[in-house]
Amino acid sequence: MAQTIAPDQLVVNTLKGLIMDATRAANSGHPGGAMSSADFASVLYSEFLNFDPERPTWFNRDRFVLSAGHESALLYGLLHLAGLIDDTDLAGFRQLGSRTPGHPEHDVTPGVEATTGPLGQGFAMAVGMAQAETYLRAKLGKDVVDHHTYVLASDGDMQEPVVFGAASLAGLWGLGKLIAYYDSNKVQLAGPVSRVDKTDYAKVFAAMGWHVQEVDGHDRDQIRAAIKKAQGQKKKPSLIIGHTVMAKGAATREGDFGTHGEPLAPEEIAATKTSMCLNQGICFEVPAAAKAHFQARFPELKKRSKAWQEALGRKIKKADAEFLAFWKAMNTGRAELPMAMPGFEPGKKIATRQAWGACLNAMKDFLPNLVGGSADLDPSNQTAKFRDAVGIFGQDNPLGRNLSFGVREFPMAAILNGMALHGGVIPFGATFLTFSDYCRNAIRMSALQKLPVLYVFTHDSFHVGEDGPTHQPIEQVMTLRMIPGMTMLRPADANETVAAWKVAMTHQGPVGLALTRQKLPVLDAAKAAQAFKGAYILEEGSTTPKLILIGSGSEVHLAVEARKVLEAQGISTRVVSMPSWELFEAQPKSYREEVLPPALQARVSIEAGITTGWQRYASTCIGLDHFGASAPAEILFEKFGLTVEKVVAAAKTALR
Repeated sequence: MAQTIAPDQLVVNTLKGLIMDATRAANSGHPGGAMSSADFASVLYSEFLNFDPERPTWFNRDRFVLSAGHESALLYGLLHLAGLIDDTDLAGFRQLGSRTPGHPEHDVTPGVEATTGPLGQGFAMAVGMAQAETYLRAKLGKDVVDHHTYVLASDGDMQEPVVFGAASLAGLWGLGKLIAYYDSNKVQLAGPVSRVDKTDYAKVFAAMGWHVQEVDGHDRDQIRAAIKKAQGQKKKPSLIIGHTVMAKGAATREGDFGTHGEPLAPEEIAATKTSMCLNQGICFEVPAAAKAHFQARFPELKKRSKAWQEALGRKIKKADAEFLAFWKAMNTGRAELPMAMPGFEPGKKIATRQAWGACLNAMKDFLPNLVGGSADLDPSNQTAKFRDAVGIFGQDNPLGRNLSFGVREFPMAAILNGMALHGGVIPFGATFLTFSDYCRNAIRMSALQKLPVLYVFTHDSFHVGEDGPTHQPIEQVMTLRMIPGMTMLRPADANETVAAWKVAMTHQGPVGLALTRQKLPVLDAAKAAQAFKGAYILEEGSTTPKLILIGSGSEVHLAVEARKVLEAQGISTRVVSMPSWELFEAQPKSYREEVLPPALQARVSIEAGITTGWQRYASTCIGLDHFGASAPAEILFEKFGLTVEKVVAAAKTALR
C-alpha cells in the first residue's frame, strides 16, 4: 500500500509513524507539534540540508537546530532515516541511558547540533552559529566555510523574549545564511495560542531586518520554493512562517491541543497509520521506498564532503602566513593555546576588571579567533579598547571581532553558546555581575553542554556603592557556583586575574570571572600564579597557625590586614586566597588538606556576598545575607561590617 503514494509523501508519513511509535513506546512526549513540522523537516533534510551522513561533525556542514526541543521525536525520526541512529535508539526514547533523551542533547546523539529544550534558546544559539559562520567565511574564504544555519521554532519559542533579542541582532548583523522556520500551528500545551498572543510576527521580523515569507506548512512545493528563496538572501536572515495544523494527519485528533504533550492512543495510531498507508502492526516501520527517497542525495553529499576536504588540503599547502596562523589557532587544543600575559607590579593598585582588560588587549593578536563583546557596558567591562582595535562585527564588517550585544544579556549568553557549538571561534561576553541573573539559563545550558564560553562579570560586590542594591550583587557568585559544571573565579588582584584568564582559555567548560570595579593592591606574582589551584596559602607566620582566614576577591586584602593585627597580638594566622571553589575541589585531597588542615577548624571566611555555602570551609562566615544600600563604598564597609576590626573580633570568637 505504501507504494501507491508519492515518495515525498511516504517520507512524511513514515516520519509521523516514527513519531507516534516513539512517544507511545515511552508513554510520554510531544507528538502533535512534531507531526505538524514533518513536512518542512522532511523537505529540508531530504532535499536541501548539506551534511555528510558518514561524518556528522564535518565542519562545513549545514547546521540544523531544533529550537522546539519538545519535538525531539521528529529529529530522531530524521536521524533514523539518515542512518545515524537505529531502532533500538527509537525504542529507548526518553529512557535512562538511551541516545534519544526527552529533549535533544548535542553530546548524546549523533547529528544533534545543540541541546535544546528551554524554548527560545535554540533560536538564539542558531544566531550564534550563523555569526560564527559569517565571520569565518570572511576570514577563511567561501571555499573553506560556506554553509547555512537552519532553525525550527514553535509558537512557544516565539513567545520567549530571548528570540526577539537574538533576532534583532541577526537582522542588524545581516546574517544572510540564517534561515528560520516558524511552525505556526497556533496551539500550545495549555490551549490555543490566541489565548496568549496576537503578535504579527511577519511584521515584527520584517521590522528587524529579516526577509519574511508565509507558506502553507503542509504544501511541500511552497516549502521548497520558500527555502530556495531564503537561500538566495545575502544580507538578510530569513523567516519562513509555516501555517500548519497540530497533529496533522491524525485520524481524529488534528488540531487538538492535547496532542502537544501526550502520546496518541493505540487505536488512534492504528487508524492514523491506516490512512497513511503504513502497516499498523509494525512499530518503527521504515518502508524501503521511503528510505531510498530520503537518502537519494547521500552519494552526492559524501562527494561534496570529500571534495571539500581535498580542496582544503590544497589550499593549506599554498596558503599565506596569515591564513595558516589563523587555521592553526582555530585547530589548536585549548590547553595548547599561546599565552602572552601582561605583568603587574606588586604594591601598585589596579582593579581586577582593568587587569582583565589588559589581558584581553594583550591576547587579542595571539588569539585571532577570540570573538565577543559586552552587553552595552564596553568601558565598564573593559572591552572598549578591544572593540576599537578589532572592529565591530556587522553587515559591512564581517571581519570585526567585537560583538556589540546592546542591553541583551540573555540573548548574548545564548548566542555565545551557539558560537561555541559551531566551533572555530573562542566566544566571550561581558556584563555586570548582578545582571548574570538575566544570563543564567543560558549559562546553565553552557554548563550542560560543556561549552568553553567565557563570561566576564564586573562590578562584583556592594563596592559599587552609590548605584545601590539594584546594582550590587549579593547572591550571584554563590548561585553561579551552584551550577554543575560551571567554574567561577573571583580573583584577589591583577596577577590572580592573569591566572584566571589562563584557566578560562584552557578550560573545557564555561568559566565566569567576577571582577572588581575598585582598585586592589597587586600581590606577588609567583604566589598569585597559584590561583589556578582554586585556593592557596597566601600568607602565614613562622609558627604553626592557630587560625585560618579565607578570602575571595577583594576580601583577601581584608584578611591580610586582619592577619597583621592578629599576629601582633600573638595569634599565628594563615591567610588563604580562594578564588575558585570548583578548581580547589578538583585538587588532590593531599593538597586540599595542606591548605585547609582538617585538624585546624578555627576558620573564618570573608566574602562580600551571602554566606550560605561557606560553611563547608569555615566555622565563622563573614558576608552579607541581605541586600546592599546606596552610599559611598567606604561608608558601606562600616555599615555591613566588612572591616579589619570586625574580622579580628570574629577570628577571636572562632578560636574559643
